[in-house]
Amino acid sequence: MDINNKKDILKLQDKLKRKLSDSRYLHTIGVAYTAGSLAMKYSCDINTAVAAGLLHDCAKCLPKEKLKQIICDLPDLCEGELINQKTYHAPAGKIIAKNEFKITDEEILSSIRWHTLGKHNMTDFEKIIYLADKIETKTRPSEWAEPIRKALEEENGLNKAMLISYKNTIKSLADRNLKICKTTVELYNELLENINF
Repeated sequence: MDINNKKDILKLQDKLKRKLSDSRYLHTIGVAYTAGSLAMKYSCDINTAVAAGLLHDCAKCLPKEKLKQIICDLPDLCEGELINQKTYHAPAGKIIAKNEFKITDEEILSSIRWHTLGKHNMTDFEKIIYLADKIETKTRPSEWAEPIRKALEEENGLNKAMLISYKNTIKSLADRNLKICKTTVELYNELLENINF
């Protein structure tokens, strides 16, 4: 399925509304709207961004055991990616978007795959979906999201916003005594090295 117009977007919305919990659907709509706004700001395709925003959590409401079963044999799992169940839905979401929703656009599929952990050498589009998930206004607390939103207004805003998001994630995981994926720390260090404040 290619996402070319509003009709395609509405079909996705309708299917997702039936698949997700009410609170997850509300978040999904917020991410889609935010992704579209960021796509406009950073010269990416708006329909593609809205579709990726809608689909980013398409696997979120599945049981953790089912998600682990879907992803356990994936060749692109990061070292330590299975240490936190909260991230299982991203790689599983890519598979579900492809198989169940018939998405063929690699940009959408990749952005779904990496919207929780991120990866080295992310495209602007992947960063947009990653950040839209963190800063949408319908369910995300403003005290956490506002510094990220402000960074997006600065020069090199996407990377600065990514850095703040990783910093928040690492702090939150450490505060809750949860394990941190090695890739998360690497990406934080990489961004910190390459951003001039």
